[in-house]
Amino acid sequence: MSIISDSLKKIKPSPTIAVTQKARELKAAGKDVIGLGAGEPDFDTPDNIKQAAIKAINDGDTKYTAVDGTPALKKAIVEKFKKENNLDYTTDQITVGAGGKHVIYNAMMATLNEGDEVIVPAPYWVSYPDMVLLAGGKPVIMECDEKQGFKINPIDLEKFITPKTKWIILNSPSNPTGACYSEQDIKAIAAILEKHNHVYILSDDIYEHVTYEGFKFFTIAQINSLKDRVLTMNGVSKAYSMTGWRIGYAAGPKEIVKAIAKIQSQSTTNPSSISQAAAVEALSGTQDFIKERADSFQERRDFVVNALNSINGIECLNPDGAFYVFPSCKGLMGKKDPNGNEIKSDTDFVQSLLENSEIAVVQGSAFGLEGFFRISYATSMDNLKKAMDRIKSFCESLS
Repeated sequence: MSIISDSLKKIKPSPTIAVTQKARELKAAGKDVIGLGAGEPDFDTPDNIKQAAIKAINDGDTKYTAVDGTPALKKAIVEKFKKENNLDYTTDQITVGAGGKHVIYNAMMATLNEGDEVIVPAPYWVSYPDMVLLAGGKPVIMECDEKQGFKINPIDLEKFITPKTKWIILNSPSNPTGACYSEQDIKAIAAILEKHNHVYILSDDIYEHVTYEGFKFFTIAQINSLKDRVLTMNGVSKAYSMTGWRIGYAAGPKEIVKAIAKIQSQSTTNPSSISQAAAVEALSGTQDFIKERADSFQERRDFVVNALNSINGIECLNPDGAFYVFPSCKGLMGKKDPNGNEIKSDTDFVQSLLENSEIAVVQGSAFGLEGFFRISYATSMDNLKKAMDRIKSFCESLS
C-alpha cells in the first residue's frame, strides 16, 4: 500500500517552478543561465511598504490574527475595490490568504464536489487544472487559439457549459499570454453566463495594474447581474513586487467567503501578521510607482516582441498586459539542433534551448497549448538583450 494519496497522483509539480528551480541549479553550477521562467517582478518592494512591516515588528504586531485577515487589511481591500473598480463590498465578503494561489485553492476546496466541472480557458496558468483535480473536480479545458488573441470566443463558451459546470475561471491580464479582456469582451462573455445562473465565475485579476498603452481594466464583477456569482481574486504580489510576502485576497458571496475561512481555519490559519500590515500600506499608501513600473515593462515588451518577430520560425503577438509573451515555435518543428536532435514539440524546443544556449523558458504545453513557449520579461534589459541574441542564434543554428 502506497503512503501517497491517490488524489496527489492526479497532479504534476508546477512546470514554471520546476523551470525556475532548474535555472537556479545550473547557475549554482557555474552556468551562465538567463532565467525567463519566473513570474515575478524584478523590482524591489517599495520602501514605504517595507517600513510598515518593520513598524509592525517593532510594535509587537507578531501574534495570530483573525483567520482570514485583519480588520485593517479587510477595510483597505474594501476601499481598494470601491476606489479602483467601483465595487461595493462589506468586510464579511473579503477573505485574505497566503497568496492568490492559496485563495483560489481554498475556493476550489470549499465549493467543489466529486465530478463538478470547472471551465478552464487555455492557455491557462499552470495551477488551475491541478487545483480543480485536488478538490475532486473535473477541469474542462477550452482552447483559445492564437487567431482569437488567446481569448474566449463567447459563442464557443456556451458549448462547454453543462449542468455539472460549477465555475469558469477568467484571468485578465493573462498568465501566460498577456491577453487582456476589454469591457466589451467581458460584456459578451457575461451575456452568455447570465443565461446559466448555476455557473460561478472566479476572476483572477492579479495583473490588474500591469497594462499598457491606456488599456482600461474591467472586471466581470462590475456586471451587476453577475456580481453575486463572482469571486474576484487579487493580491499584492505583482503590482507591489511582494511575491515573497504571500498575501492574496478575494471578494465575493458571503457563503463562499465563510466556507473559505472554514478551510483556512483547519489548514494554515491566518496569513503572516507582518505581511498583512505591509499589505495595508501597499493598498492605502502611494500608488505613484505603479505606472512607472508598468511603463518599464511596456518598454521591455516592445523590445522582446520585436526581437522575437525578427527570428525566422517564431511568431509573437503583442500583448496588452502582464509581463509575459507567448510566442509560437511551430515554424521550427522538424528541424534539428546542433546535437542532431529533432525538435518534435515545444518541450523539445525549450529543453534544447536550455542545453545549447542556456536560456530557461517554459513550454506552451504546460499551459495547455502545444507549439508555443512562455517568456517572462520581468528582468533587466541587459538580460533581455543577451537572451534575445541567444534565442536568435539558437534558432539560426537549427537545420
